Amino acid sequence: MLSAIASMPLPGDAQRIFHGRGALHPDCAHLSLDFFAPVWLLTSFQPVAEDDLAVIGSALAQRWEQLAPGEPLHWVFQCRHEGQSHTQVMAGTVPDPHWVTEAGVRYRVNVAKGQNHGLFLDMAQGRRWVHAFLAARTEPRSRVRVLNLFAYTCAFSVVARLAGARHVTNLDMSKPALAIGQQNHRANGVLSDVSFLPHDLFASWGKVTRGGPYGLIIIDPPSYQKGSFVATKDYARLIKRLPDLLAPDGHVLLCLNAPELGPAFLKDAMGALAPELAFVERLANPPAFADVSEERSLKALVYKAPPRSQ
Repeated sequence: MLSAIASMPLPGDAQRIFHGRGALHPDCAHLSLDFFAPVWLLTSFQPVAEDDLAVIGSALAQRWEQLAPGEPLHWVFQCRHEGQSHTQVMAGTVPDPHWVTEAGVRYRVNVAKGQNHGLFLDMAQGRRWVHAFLAARTEPRSRVRVLNLFAYTCAFSVVARLAGARHVTNLDMSKPALAIGQQNHRANGVLSDVSFLPHDLFASWGKVTRGGPYGLIIIDPPSYQKGSFVATKDYARLIKRLPDLLAPDGHVLLCLNAPELGPAFLKDAMGALAPELAFVERLANPPAFADVSEERSLKALVYKAPPRSQ
């Protein structure tokens, strides 16, 4: 980790710098380091000794002075352990509101509290894929309607509208998350032709169906969130609905971030419950999120509906 800090270039976009959770560096498997400009965020999944934090802080300060001479260092430490999390500002301050960029798009984040900071950095390739998919369909007849399930702060939706989506429907149980999603849309000038539904998906099929059919459905749920979504139980309930929600030639991006469930979990469910949808590809994860096993790492699978029957 110290080597990664010492050799890193000056980051621009929000990004991960060190991914210990990928288990490529066993001694640091509990650590990750992210940059949400201008703030560094160190996360540990086990307690870290004060001496070790001081060493990391010193390494950050030294490299930051080389990359941005005279600029103050801002960094935050969060420890997540035994179901609890504690966040501490170690140096400098955290902007409020705190806006970062990725590929020219602005997002509001919050690194000073909570475990979800407003932008999942590991899904950067998924957002790039969505942009490319929709940017290739900007002719009036080819523009598509998008359904963004488990939308959180609507990062996918912002990218979709910027790329030319006809309309995006965002659904998430969290009203505060969707409120930030609205801010994200407004900050990027794409608040029109977007719906925000603060509902439980499994009690809202009528609303979801009426907004379709969809040319693209994005599904990025939590792997385990009691009262909301448990992948081993609920993904199947969702997959069997997909054929009725997709337009002919429509695509679906299925995502799952559960190390204990490999891609076969999604592929087997799709084969059994939505066999008419054809597998297209698995998206590569950002290089910064390299993992000792592709089975463990983030899964983002693309499927396609059959064309309209002649």
